[in-house]
Amino acid sequence: MKALVLTGVKQFEIQDLPTPEIAPNEVLINTAYAGVCGTDHDLYAGRPGSAAAVPPIVLGHENSGVVEAIGSEVTNVKPGDRVAVDPNIYCGQCEFCLTQRPELCDHLSAVGVTRDGGLAEQFTAPATVVYKLPDNVSLKDAAAIEPISCAVHGVDLLKLKPYQKALVIGDGFMGQLFAQIVQAYGVHQVDLAGIFDEKLKRNQELFGVKNIYNTTRESIPEGAYDVIIEAVGLPQTQAQAVAAANKGAQVLMFGVGPQEAHFEMNTYDIYKKQLTIQGSFINPLTFKDAISLLESGKMNVAPLISHELELEQVQDFLDGKITGVSKAVVKLAH
Repeated sequence: MKALVLTGVKQFEIQDLPTPEIAPNEVLINTAYAGVCGTDHDLYAGRPGSAAAVPPIVLGHENSGVVEAIGSEVTNVKPGDRVAVDPNIYCGQCEFCLTQRPELCDHLSAVGVTRDGGLAEQFTAPATVVYKLPDNVSLKDAAAIEPISCAVHGVDLLKLKPYQKALVIGDGFMGQLFAQIVQAYGVHQVDLAGIFDEKLKRNQELFGVKNIYNTTRESIPEGAYDVIIEAVGLPQTQAQAVAAANKGAQVLMFGVGPQEAHFEMNTYDIYKKQLTIQGSFINPLTFKDAISLLESGKMNVAPLISHELELEQVQDFLDGKITGVSKAVVKLAH
């Protein structure tokens, strides 16, 4: 089978690999689409994602496809089923797994991070992380279920109420997902701040965002929001998130910044405003909710997927040679 193998830091090779063998509890999947995201940029550059990727390895953790074969113990899917795969695999035995916090698992493994993923014509996954797709969810849209599920986890960590005013900082793919999800969860007003007029206006015209702020020339109102979701990961946007908080507000720090980065905040404001500042890591048990958001039509990701790549184009994309991307997916099935 054809596969894109990460062989070193910023080094890819197209290789012909044997069809993966499946264990009794595993599923063999013919890849349809694999999304490429910020985590892949980090892994390509030698930085860790949810875990470290050790070359040689096949990346691709946002995957959809069709079941080719199942192990003898698998009962939840069958050959021919259209599926999406939650990449994260928990040990089930550590302190965090046993206290209902599996995302913090001490022995986390992941498809496309610690084991071969979807940037290949076929890959395997434990049946426990393979989800059958509804008929009205396309395989292309299904490649976005993993990032949607990560955003759902972030939202699950918040206490959302209809009266709240929410601000999403960041008009990248994740920020645009949050703008839809927070509305789907019942918040009556969602505003969006970013740096690209086209993306900001699209979310206002298509997805119900009320106010938009291009922060290259506009300031975000301070003290105006009950919920702020920071989806960039830079010190300046993290500081903007805290500054935008009203009394009693919740600030979700979702954006992944450099490991050495810090930002300053006024600790007295945290005390006086009684702020909640919340981190969010991966997507424990949120895949079904993410699928349901697509199935119900409460989320529409198709307009956000701007580029459909071939395996041979992935390195150019990660090297920044393909521009104007909202979201890129790699098409494997032809």
